[in-house]
Amino acid sequence: MLTLLRSTVFLLWFILASVIIHLAALPAFFLPRRITLHVGTLWCRAVLFGLRYIAGMRLDVRGIRPQAGALIAAKHMSMLDTIALYATLRQPHFVYRRSLERIPFFGWYLRKSGMVAVDRDGGASSLRQMAAEVRALIARGDTVVIFPEGTRKAPGAPPDYKPGVAGLYGQVHQPLVPVALNTGLFWTGPMGLIKRKGTVVLEFLDPIAPGMKRRPFMELLQQRIETATAALLAEGQRELAR
Repeated sequence: MLTLLRSTVFLLWFILASVIIHLAALPAFFLPRRITLHVGTLWCRAVLFGLRYIAGMRLDVRGIRPQAGALIAAKHMSMLDTIALYATLRQPHFVYRRSLERIPFFGWYLRKSGMVAVDRDGGASSLRQMAAEVRALIARGDTVVIFPEGTRKAPGAPPDYKPGVAGLYGQVHQPLVPVALNTGLFWTGPMGLIKRKGTVVLEFLDPIAPGMKRRPFMELLQQRIETATAALLAEGQRELAR
C-alpha cells in the first residue's frame, strides 16, 4: 500500500515537473542546441529528485564514468535508464527509433538536441547514415549511447543483442564502454507506474578495446553486460526482500 501511495505521489510530481519544464523551455527550441540540452538535464534531475525524496529510490553510480568522445552500450530495462544516463553523463547523444519523433514535445526535443535517429525499416542505408552521424559526434568529443538490444527487457529475460552495435563499434575505432543496471526491479509494473523503494545501480564496466572481430566482440559485450547485470539484480532482490 505504501509503495502504491509513493508511486501515485511521484506520478503527480512527474507530470507537474514535466509540464512546467517543457512549457517554460519552449523558447529553447529557437535557441542554440546547447540550451535545449541543458533543459533535458534539468528535467532528468527533477525526475531523480522526485524518485529519491518521494519514492525513496536512490541512484548509485559505480565504475569510471567515460570521458568525452565515448561510445557506450547499456542494458535497457526501463525509462529510468535513459534518465539516469543523461543525468550522469555530460549531455550524451542517444541512438533512438525515428518513430519516437512523432511524440509531441519529446520528439521535438530529440530532433532539436541532435540525438541520433535510426529507421529500423530503412535497411543498410539507414544504418550507414547512423554510423556516419555517430562517428562525427565522437570525433568532436561527444558521447553516444546505444541500447544494443534495441528495446527494453524485463529483469532476467533472455538477452537479444542486435548486430547494429557491432557495426558502430567497428566503424568508430574507439573503446566501447558497457553499462549494467538493475532499474527494472524498481521502475516496474504496468507502463512503469510502480516505483519501489531501494537503490538503483548504474555501473560502468571495463571498456572493450577497439579492433575486435564482430563475433568475439558481440560475445564479450553480452557476457560482460549480462554477468554484471545478473549480479546487480541479485543485489537489488536481496535489498527488496529485507
